[in-house]
Amino acid sequence: MSPAPPDEPIMSAENTQPNLKEYVTAIIGGQLFGLPILRVQDVFFPERLTRVPLAPAEIAGVLNLRGRIVTLIDMRRCLELERSGDNAPPMAIGVESGFESYGLLIDSVGEVLKLDDDAREPNPINLDPRLTRVCLGIYRLEGQLLMVLDVDRVLDICDKAIAA
Repeated sequence: MSPAPPDEPIMSAENTQPNLKEYVTAIIGGQLFGLPILRVQDVFFPERLTRVPLAPAEIAGVLNLRGRIVTLIDMRRCLELERSGDNAPPMAIGVESGFESYGLLIDSVGEVLKLDDDAREPNPINLDPRLTRVCLGIYRLEGQLLMVLDVDRVLDICDKAIAA
């Protein structure tokens, strides 16, 4: 088999795949969200949470996770979503920004989905402004919408709340 002429692109398994992105799914206030898997460090149950005096309501507290101080952000409060009716313990998705570690408190974690980035749609015009400010777009899944969270925007909003 002779090599392909230099002016023709060589097809590899990598360029035959659609533009797939992986998302860790999470339920927050009854809504399905997706976090880019490359931003997710951990998924854990927060234990021994320490409240921070005078911190804004979005900051649930801090904890020591394997020797690192992690700031926990209550995503329901940050997004102004209703509290779920069940008393299930919250979970957290660990993310990093700069040299800081954060835990995003969520109701539950789902599965990892591989979705074609070309299928992602812009935020609908009628999407609640509280969600528009932190969502990169939506995917239409069977029977529900998945909103893609922009982790940097979420952390930026919480940083502004801390500074206020």
